[in-house]
Amino acid sequence: MAARFGLGSSSAADLLTVVSTPSQDLALTNFAYCAPADLSKFASPGSSDIYALIGDSIVLTLRAHQNIPSSHVALNAIQRRHIRVSSGDQISVSRFVTPDNFNLALLRLDLDFVKGKTNRTEQLDAVVLAQKIQEKFVNQVMTTGQKVSFEFCGTNYIFTVNQALLEGQDDAKGLDRGIISTGTYFVFEASPNSGIKIINQREAVGSKIFREKEFDLKKLGIGGLDTEFIEVFRRAFASRVFPPHVVNKLGMKHVKGMLLYGPPGTGKTLMARQIGKLLNGREPKIVNGPEVLSKYVGESEKNIRDLFADAEQEQSTKGEQSDLHVIIFDEIDAICKSRGSTRDGTGVHDGIVNQLLTKIDGVQSLNNVLLIGMTNRKDLLDEALLRPGRLEVHVEINLPDENGRFQILQIHTSKMKENSFLAADVNLQQLAARTKNYSGAELEGVVRSAVSYALNRQISFDDLTKPLDEESIKVTMDDFLNALHEVGPAFGASMDDLERRRLNGIIDCGERHKRIQERALLLVEQIKDNQSPLVTYLLEGPSGSGKTAMAATIGIESDFPYVKIISAESMIGLGEASKCAQIVKVFEDAYKSQLSFIILDDIERLLEYVPVGPRFSNLILQTLLLFLKRLPPKGKSLMVIGTTSVMDFLETVGIFGAFSISDHVPNLDREDVKKVLKQLDVFCENELDYAVEEVNEISIKKLYMLVEMAAVGPKGKSAKAIQSGQEKIDLNFFSSILRDICKNHVFSSF
Repeated sequence: MAARFGLGSSSAADLLTVVSTPSQDLALTNFAYCAPADLSKFASPGSSDIYALIGDSIVLTLRAHQNIPSSHVALNAIQRRHIRVSSGDQISVSRFVTPDNFNLALLRLDLDFVKGKTNRTEQLDAVVLAQKIQEKFVNQVMTTGQKVSFEFCGTNYIFTVNQALLEGQDDAKGLDRGIISTGTYFVFEASPNSGIKIINQREAVGSKIFREKEFDLKKLGIGGLDTEFIEVFRRAFASRVFPPHVVNKLGMKHVKGMLLYGPPGTGKTLMARQIGKLLNGREPKIVNGPEVLSKYVGESEKNIRDLFADAEQEQSTKGEQSDLHVIIFDEIDAICKSRGSTRDGTGVHDGIVNQLLTKIDGVQSLNNVLLIGMTNRKDLLDEALLRPGRLEVHVEINLPDENGRFQILQIHTSKMKENSFLAADVNLQQLAARTKNYSGAELEGVVRSAVSYALNRQISFDDLTKPLDEESIKVTMDDFLNALHEVGPAFGASMDDLERRRLNGIIDCGERHKRIQERALLLVEQIKDNQSPLVTYLLEGPSGSGKTAMAATIGIESDFPYVKIISAESMIGLGEASKCAQIVKVFEDAYKSQLSFIILDDIERLLEYVPVGPRFSNLILQTLLLFLKRLPPKGKSLMVIGTTSVMDFLETVGIFGAFSISDHVPNLDREDVKKVLKQLDVFCENELDYAVEEVNEISIKKLYMLVEMAAVGPKGKSAKAIQSGQEKIDLNFFSSILRDICKNHVFSSF
């Protein structure tokens, strides 16, 4: 654990007597010195440099010197002052073993003269100074708070380590020391009254704006966002890699803001946080949109100003030498709604937007700020905030594809795999293929659910105090499959709704129905082959003829990741505007998936059609017309199937023409009925023809109802036995029911 936090490990300490460094030139090396006989006690196997933990505060490189007596350690005046010891005092010295990944990515150093305040002024070139310090102190360990003296161009200086960050670290807390390497990036600071002025600090940055030489997104916990990350880098950071004079020659300005938008749970917040931590600048400020709001007048605007205060002050004092300040706004739509859209009478939201625009791109705009906004509702944001010069980089963080889902599953199962908790039968590639339209957060939920199944097997409910066997914990493939039933995608297929639309399963209803289904599946293939981004298909016919069941079957067989049904039954109790909003949401969600399938069931009922009048909802009609003609975003494809029993009405209101193709779904004739009854196997072979003669031009729904009623049969018959094929329907009883139905029109509404 010590190595994880950059603390290293140390051996048992020796008590050594402190003495002064033998000479001034040795004092400027920052080494500690001991007797040659003592040096071997602190050597580490396989390491050319010998490090020692002096006291409990700093780690110094230890060297041998002939003038140092045994059991003594020589420290210079700066080191003794920092450790708070004097010559003759005893101090603990122990071997320090450096952990892996101990190279420093960033050292922030505060400069001053060794003699303190002087009347002289010095101008130090950050590029040259960084090169000299790197050469002089390479492979030495630096600790936050440590003071080091050095000579530069004939003058003795002292620097204090204000910040020490390791390569790849994701948390500045607890990681306070590391080794200076050739890749360490130096940031120099000096108080205004010190007499030291730092120049060319930006040129010293070069390509070291980032803490690491290369990006390992998997290591950062980011999966499936490679393309998006490359786009963010190109637009927002490529120009910052080059020194300012190169950017000035190009006549361009850095991007000041970017917007990450997309469905919930796709990794927007995670990506923004990791971007902020990758930068060699100030720690990013992360703020949730609602936290800015205040009930007091002017307080919300003040909160915005406070976020930019540090960047504003640093730019006024350092100008081009200022560090990059990253401000991350989560749920930015909560505070930056379109001006004039809120009706609360306070104007708070308008004031926040105005204040934010002023700070980013006003008269005294800041050049040392990168604002990252995140939202699920880009449409709610004020347009002025999205134009170039403000949040000009818009990156959609969409649902991951199969390869992205595989990466995400690898990330969330890596620890259990390392610790042998993942069973050998777990196939992550197969899970990635089965989790279409799952977001990153939902995939994490699947992993948590699978782990809960594995842990639950180890718990005895008869004795909850029974010791648990950690070694026997295994997360199996069955656990993941169970988890998929428990955690579903918000943007997935409505399989339960689809199955309810065809409770009697799939059955051959004759050539006419078969041709319609084949034509629909051809349209599905047309969508899959990217030949058409939008296909609209209308199934019209008598009520109960099987239109909805056919549409549901096509939706299931399409194997599209997004399949939704819009029906009147899902909108019971909603007002006209609410129904429109629900329709809009289904279509907008569909545009977020690669392949989408929407069923508009009973369009006349969706439009609230009443033949007396006639009356219908024009608002819903216009909404449907809009989406039936609107092409999906580039790279996305959508198929819409509508069903109706009132064809004349759709032609009258103009919605029929919005469908690119239509088909008539007829009732069953005698040949179709015979085929259906034969498949149902509810009549004896010699009675089948007689039963068919009794029926003609009947809807499939009514035929199923007749068979179910007749299956109950006269007393002594068993419906279950008939359904299983052990018994058959009584023909006379079937005929009598049919005659009664036709006489009384009991089921004319089906």
